[in-house]
Amino acid sequence: KIMGYCDSSRTVLQNLKDAGCGPELVEQFMVYQEKGNRAEQLKLLSLHRKKLLEQIHQQERQICCLDYLVYQINQEV
Repeated sequence: KIMGYCDSSRTVLQNLKDAGCGPELVEQFMVYQEKGNRAEQLKLLSLHRKKLLEQIHQQERQICCLDYLVYQINQEV
């Protein structure tokens, strides 16, 4: 068997941290790692991804508000 990505705990931990996962998520992910429970790992990652995407959409809405305000100010000139 070729060594897979999840074979290195250090690599996994660093990737989770880089992805913005908090300590609780990291801990739970590693518990599932030890148990070989990939389905629950994938569920955790999916939920975190959804949370990040929601944050992006919120920031997009905020940018749209700023763009509209700039547009309104420029119309008055």
